[in-house]
Amino acid sequence: MAVYTEVGLPEADALFQRLGLGALTELRGIRSGIENTNYYANTARGQWVLTLFERLTPQQLPYYLHLMQHLAGRGIPVPAPQADAAGTLLHTLAGKPAAVVTRLPGGHRLAPDAPHCAQVGEMLARMHLAGEGFALEQPHLRGLAWWVETVPVVLPHVAPEQAALLQDELAFQQALAASPAFAALPQGPIHADLFRDNVMFDDTAGPDRLCGFFDFYFAGTDTLLFDIAVCLNDWCTDLASGKLDEGRAAAFVTAYQEVRPLTSAEGRLLPALLRAAALRFWLSRLWDWHLPRDAALLAPKDPAQFERVLRERIANPWHPPR
Repeated sequence: MAVYTEVGLPEADALFQRLGLGALTELRGIRSGIENTNYYANTARGQWVLTLFERLTPQQLPYYLHLMQHLAGRGIPVPAPQADAAGTLLHTLAGKPAAVVTRLPGGHRLAPDAPHCAQVGEMLARMHLAGEGFALEQPHLRGLAWWVETVPVVLPHVAPEQAALLQDELAFQQALAASPAFAALPQGPIHADLFRDNVMFDDTAGPDRLCGFFDFYFAGTDTLLFDIAVCLNDWCTDLASGKLDEGRAAAFVTAYQEVRPLTSAEGRLLPALLRAAALRFWLSRLWDWHLPRDAALLAPKDPAQFERVLRERIANPWHPPR
C-alpha cells in the first residue's frame, strides 16, 4: 500500500456517495505497502479503505473482489467490497480501477508469539475450506511463471553469489513444479501474502483476538501449502537471522491441522515450499529495491531478509510435527 495516484476529497466523495456510504469526512493516504494506492476513508456510516489499482487490470480484479465477497459471506473476517446499485464491485476513480472495502478493526502484532501464530493458522485453514466453493479461477500472478520472467531482470543488480543462488533455486522450483508429487498437492484460492501487517488483532475485550485478514490483491489459485509456507516464513521466523522459530511454527501448523489436516504429500513437501515462498519474496523485494516506482509515500522493503530466510530453509529443512 502506497500513494502513486493523488486523489482529492471531492472526487473520492462522489464515489462514496454513489455507493450509498455517505459523505466523506476524512481521506488519508496509507504509507505501508508498495503495490497500490490506498487511502483510509471515513464517513458517518463507518470506516473504509479506498484502493486504486496501479498494476492489476480490470480483467484481473474481479477475482480478488469476488473472493473477498465469497469469504466474507462464509464467516471469514475479511474486508467486504462495496457494490453500487447495479451490484458492481469494481469502480473507476482518477482514471484507475478502484474498490472500496470495509476497514477491519484492531491493529497489527509485529512481534507475534505462539498464541498469535496459532490463531492465524486456524483462520487460514478455515479460509482454505471456505474457498473450496469459490467458482472463479485465476493464476497466482507472483507464482513460478513470474519468477521465471523476473530472475533475469534482477540478476544484473546482485552479487555473483546471489545470482548463483537465485538461478539454482529457480531450477529447483521448476523441477519441483513438474513433479507428480507437486501435482498431487491440494489447490484452491490462496491469499499468498499473509504477512504480519496483513492481519488484525483486537485486545479491547481481553486477550488478543484475531479479527481479520486483508490485502488479497496477490491472491490466486495455487497450492494451499504455499500459503502455509508464506505464513511460516514471516509469522514464525526470527526476522534478523531468518531462522525458523520451531515453537511458533509448531503452534501454527498444529492449529491449522485441527481444522484442515495436511495430506502426507503436503507434509513431505513443506520444506520445499518454504524455500519457494522465500524465493518469491526475495525476488519481489529485489525487484522493488532495484527497479522502484515513483510514489508520494513509498518505503521499499529490504530484500536481504528473505535471502537469509532462503539460505536458512535450504540449510535447515523443517517438517511439521505429526
